[in-house]
Formats: sequence, C-alpha cells, structure tokens
Amino acid sequence: MEKILQQDFLGNSIGSYLWVIGSILLALFCKRLVSKYFATLLYRVVGKRSDDIRKKSFLELVVQPLDVFLVLLVSLIAVDKLNFPKVLDFNIYHITFRQLLDSIANATLIIVFIWLCIRVIEFIAIILEEKANRTADQSDNQLIVFFQDFFKVILVIIGILMIFRFAFNKDVSNLLTGLSIVGAAIALATRESMENLIASFIIFFDKPFMTGDLVKGNTFSGYVEKIGLRSTRIRTLEKTYISVPNKQMVDTIIDNISLRTQRKAEIRLELSVKATSAALFSFLESIRQILKDKPEVENYSVFLSDTGKNAHLISIDFFAGMQMSIDEFNQLRETINLSIIQKLEDAKMELASTNMDVVISQQ
Repeated sequence: MEKILQQDFLGNSIGSYLWVIGSILLALFCKRLVSKYFATLLYRVVGKRSDDIRKKSFLELVVQPLDVFLVLLVSLIAVDKLNFPKVLDFNIYHITFRQLLDSIANATLIIVFIWLCIRVIEFIAIILEEKANRTADQSDNQLIVFFQDFFKVILVIIGILMIFRFAFNKDVSNLLTGLSIVGAAIALATRESMENLIASFIIFFDKPFMTGDLVKGNTFSGYVEKIGLRSTRIRTLEKTYISVPNKQMVDTIIDNISLRTQRKAEIRLELSVKATSAALFSFLESIRQILKDKPEVENYSVFLSDTGKNAHLISIDFFAGMQMSIDEFNQLRETINLSIIQKLEDAKMELASTNMDVVISQQ
C-alpha cells in the first residue's frame, strides 16, 4: 500500500493527490457548518445577536458566497502543495500555462470575495431600511437605496483593481494614472451622464422630492418610485413607467404635489347679462351655502369677479385637505358641480355660453 502511495504520476505521488482530494472533499462536507460559524461571527459585527429573524435573513444572504469562498480557498491552498506537471508547462501567447491558471484562480477568488462583500452591504441596507421605515421622513429610505447602489459600484471597481494587481501582477498606480487619463476622456464623452450623477447627489441632499411623492413636470405627472444614480423612475397617472434624467429633474420646475397643504378647484361661471343684481346676489349666497355645508371644504372664495356687455363672470375657488385621495376629491368636485347646476335651474338663470368652464389645478 505504501509503495502505491509513493508511485509518481505527473510529477507527484499518488499520496499527494489523495491528500489534495481529501482536503477538498472535507471542505465540501464541512463547508456549510464552517460557513454558518463564520457567518454568525460576522453577524455579531453588523447585526443584533438577539434578532433571530434578522439573523436568518443574514445567513440566507451570506452563507452561499461564504461556502464558495471557503471551498475555493481550501482547494487553492491544497492544489498549491502539488508540483506543477512538466507536461503542462507550455506557453500561450508568451504566458505560461501555470501563470494563466494562477491568474484565473486568483481572479475567481477575488470575484467571490467581492460577491460576499456585496451581500453584506445588502444586509446592512435591509437593517437601515427597517429603521428608516419607523420614521415618517421618506428621505432616509431613498438615501439607503442610493448609497447601496453607490457602494456596490465602488466594490466592483475595487474588485477590478484587485484582479489587475493580484491576478495579473499589474502596477495599479500606473493603471490608475492611465485610467485617470482615459476617465477624463470618457467624462468628456459622457458629460451628460456625469451631469446626471451630480444631479442625483443634489436631489438627495436638497430633497426637492422623495420616493413616494406625487410630482408634476412639464410633460409628466406621477409618483416617484426610485431615484437612481442616472435617472428618476416615475409611475405616471396613466400607469406608465418612465425614466427622467436627474439633470432634467433638477433643471426644470417640478411641482411636488405631495407637499401641497390643500387641493384646489377653480370654477368659472359666465352668466347671461340678463340676470339682475338681486338674482346674482341670491345666487352667490346659495353657492356659499353649498360650500359651507360641505365638511370636506376647508375654505372657499365666491365672488363676482367681472362684468361686461357679454357676461357676468363668477369666480368660485374651494380647497380640500391633502388627506383626501384624488378619487375622493373628484367625487367632491362632482357633487359641488351638480349642486351649482341645480341652483342655476332653480333660479332660472342662463349661462352666457353653453359650457361651464371648470379648471382644476390638482390632478
């Protein structure tokens, strides 16, 4: 048996191969146990030890990349103990096959490590989001989403630099110098993208709107669903999903409807000049009474705003609270409009035109 183990095969003894295979199999069998142990230690740093539900979420995120990382690390350490077979010692485009394998192995290890770090960031974001949901301010939530994506990008860049340094033995300082020149050229070529990135920081720190707000621009109206590094995603009132560049959201006038204190409706009535002053006075009082009897109407204004040879113009403005939904507000508008029409019929007053112009500033 001992002679069999000492037999040479591709520059290594059979016993060495068995030792390497045994180490890898042991890592495969014990990976989940070891991964959960290290994940628990890591959880004590980023989470709360007493929160079992949160701990389960953390393990679900971290254990899988930790499994791959540990098995890969043990495999590389074990295989490194073997002598590289001479039969595989050849060049590929001036690079030895062993160097190529080493580079691939190191790059894979770095990629798995960055994957693990990204999972940790996702868990930290979950914790912060839970805390942010306890507050009424939604700016915390959008900052978490923003910086989660931002740090993921930073980690990917760090991972690429580590691959160049440790997998391909490139001088990172020279690489950074070259990248800075290339980056300047790219920045000039992608100036609009850089402007959108800067605009995203302006949005997060100036807070003209937040995730969940109802906003109105020149060509769109809708709810903000996500603020990204380049654009803002909006679910329009027509239920379409649009992406608006952040620069446009900063440079144009944006009406944050969610920050309004009241919803406003405007009604303009053009009455026939045949109406007498007494009839007009009585009609105005009846409209004021209609609005006064509506508890949803917080304040109102009714007056004869203009008169002339063609018509008497009556201006009616009323306001409702923002706690009302848009459907409830539309229902209120409809009820008031019908009541005004009923008063017109009762008073037998004629309109100067066949239409009653109703202008609503809140959509």
